[in-house]
Amino acid sequence: MARGPDGRGHRSGRRVLLGVVSLALALLLWEGVAASLIPRLYGSYAGALFPTPGAVFETAVDLVGTGELLKHTWASMRRVLLGVALVVVTAVPLGLAIGSSAWFRALIGPVVELIRPISPLAWIPLTLIWFGVSDLQNISIVFITAFFPLLLNTVAGVRNVERSLTHAALTLGAKPRQLLRYVVLPGAFPYILTGVRLSLGLGWVAIVAAELVGAISGLGFLIEDSRSLVRSDRILLSMAAIGVVGAVLDQGLRVAQRRLLPWSPGART
Repeated sequence: MARGPDGRGHRSGRRVLLGVVSLALALLLWEGVAASLIPRLYGSYAGALFPTPGAVFETAVDLVGTGELLKHTWASMRRVLLGVALVVVTAVPLGLAIGSSAWFRALIGPVVELIRPISPLAWIPLTLIWFGVSDLQNISIVFITAFFPLLLNTVAGVRNVERSLTHAALTLGAKPRQLLRYVVLPGAFPYILTGVRLSLGLGWVAIVAAELVGAISGLGFLIEDSRSLVRSDRILLSMAAIGVVGAVLDQGLRVAQRRLLPWSPGART
């Protein structure tokens, strides 16, 4: 790998190597526990309770071959992407309004602070009553989970726009719409993008909980269905898929953040 002036190429290579080594060590530890410790504790039931990495890999080959794993993964991804898209088109405008207007902040702030501490999981029974077992119920849980991180980040971004820039634009005769477009939005954009990243990660976590109790497809449903069949290999495979997809989504947003906002501190995290 080519080395840049600051050695970033070598540092990136070392990070990748360390990541590969840590994954290999985790797999070796898993294999050791599943092959030696678990059989001593549970005897002939060990394979059903805690399968080896090889058994999970065989299950992965089977479910990928039948298309079942991809079907459930896409079902979860589609719900999360739709939920987060709805959050973007609602939380960002609301955050801009709250951050820009003191009276609007005083009006809406207490409602936000009252609802925000409620766990998204507490909404699951109510959304099941409202929407039944459906995509809409799952998307609503993603929306509730992802809404406040983006809203609060947008508000913080607006309130951290440099006052000197705002005053200069107003002095030059900028109208409110021009001020929003050319000063407030660019200044708040790093915070908004960080909020999207947080919302997407939390939405991906929430969809599994929603699907465990209110879906007929998705990785959460696959976990619950596998539990009823006492198929720990399928459960662990579903968990691995959740981790891989979540990491890929987050990495994609990190790359976008570095490309769009290379100066932003969040782009280096």
